[in-house]
Amino acid sequence: MLEYGELLKYVRLAQNGDINAKETVFKSNTPLIKSIIRRFVGKGVEYDDLYQIASVGFLKAIKNFDESLGVKFSTYTVPMVIGEIKRYMRDNGAIKVSRTLKILANKINKYIDAYSAAHDESPSVESIAENFGISQDEVVVALDSNRMPISIFDSVGDEDDGQELIERIPYVDSEDKILNGIHLTDIISHLSDREKKIVYLRFFRDKTQSEVAESIGVSQVQISRLENKIIDKIRSEYET
Repeated sequence: MLEYGELLKYVRLAQNGDINAKETVFKSNTPLIKSIIRRFVGKGVEYDDLYQIASVGFLKAIKNFDESLGVKFSTYTVPMVIGEIKRYMRDNGAIKVSRTLKILANKINKYIDAYSAAHDESPSVESIAENFGISQDEVVVALDSNRMPISIFDSVGDEDDGQELIERIPYVDSEDKILNGIHLTDIISHLSDREKKIVYLRFFRDKTQSEVAESIGVSQVQISRLENKIIDKIRSEYET
């Protein structure tokens, strides 16, 4: 394992086209790459494929790393590699959301915007279901589909007793866990106070959307929409 100062020297050389330096950086970080891959084993993609995809993400990290960002190379690398794997899983059918469901979700969101503008409050799930002639469960599924399939906070069960996807992904490597924790903490620090409160209540206190809505004083539908927007922000930061 290279000392950090030495690692940066090789990263700079690699960015200037030095193939041997790039190989040195890659070999030095192989344990980190493998620790990330272990998160996704058994989720529909073969290990060898995961390794190749992760390698592509790592090479992108070498190319795009900027020391002026003020973050360690490993901290920058982790979300780049994770993002590459998640994009592959999304685009190659690991988890799919039907086109019909996406269209319905877009229609519901437009209806919510129009209703909110006219009544100064969000519509209830019951009123949305009545307007579209579908069940309340179908409304919730459609709204949740907007943030599938790659968010680490995606629900994989019922609202009251389901787990977030991040809870199903094992943290095998302690360094990996720390690096992601640092990155996530930095992202959350840039959220608004209300967004921070929603994240805290939903993902650290395990509150349901209804409980969070009651605590903040808005509707459950509004919390669902706010949560989707927050997750989109976090996803965007993880994948850029």
